[in-house]
Amino acid sequence: MKKIALPFFAIVAFGILMVLSGTLYTVMQTERALVLQFGKVVKQVKEPGLKLKVPFVQEVLFFDNRLLHFNLPALEVNAADQKRLVVDLFVRYRITNVLTFYKTIGKNVRGVENRLSGIVLDKMQEVIARFPLADMLSPKRTDIMNEIHKNVHDAAVKFGIEVKDVRIIRADLPRENSKAIFDRMESERVQEAKQFRAEGDEQAQFIRAQAEKDRTIILAKATRKANILQGEGEAIATKTYADAYNMDAKFYEIYRSLLAYKRSFKAKDTTLVISPENSKFLKHFNALNR
Repeated sequence: MKKIALPFFAIVAFGILMVLSGTLYTVMQTERALVLQFGKVVKQVKEPGLKLKVPFVQEVLFFDNRLLHFNLPALEVNAADQKRLVVDLFVRYRITNVLTFYKTIGKNVRGVENRLSGIVLDKMQEVIARFPLADMLSPKRTDIMNEIHKNVHDAAVKFGIEVKDVRIIRADLPRENSKAIFDRMESERVQEAKQFRAEGDEQAQFIRAQAEKDRTIILAKATRKANILQGEGEAIATKTYADAYNMDAKFYEIYRSLLAYKRSFKAKDTTLVISPENSKFLKHFNALNR
């Protein structure tokens, strides 16, 4: 009898455990839950803790309440100037209404990523299409991303999702366009450099010409002033000589002759062969012999 009772009690205990395990469930701090009965939502559980449900009849679905994120695949968009741009983005979001989320998307996380990818692509193309490519590479990029985030946030609310942030990780030109654009940019920079050099040469020539003109004017003025001063000095010298000569013409004549003798006979190897009788230069020697 004991041998028969022991397996029976074990089966009963196992059945009780199975019933309890199907009756109790735990909602974590980071989760929200929906209780389904025959596929229909009968309860939304927002508070964490140990909960009860009808075993074998009701099913519990758990949803992460934390801030979630995922990276979108590279997307290609067109700017207002018809230039294409390849961007990598990431999205941060939180499930705020699990009932709406379940009804619109379901319980698969992949579903929300697919929905958000489509929304982000549409809203991003809609916003970027109003701005040229240069704005995406300037401080205006922050305002553009804020507008994209707002539009995505408003579109995602109907799915029970709150989009916290949308950011561009990397923005590049399409590979097939990069070389052509870089070549054009290089050509434009070379053209600008040539223009700057030409303008610099033109300014240099103007400065040199102006400097040469100023130099010529300054030299002409200085030469004119020097000639005037020299003429005035020579006039004063001539007047001084004339005044001195008129004071004693005889003495001045003798003095000038003596200076001439001194300069002529200064060198020791100087030899003059002149007749004193007929030479005006030696007339004073003739006066001494009389």
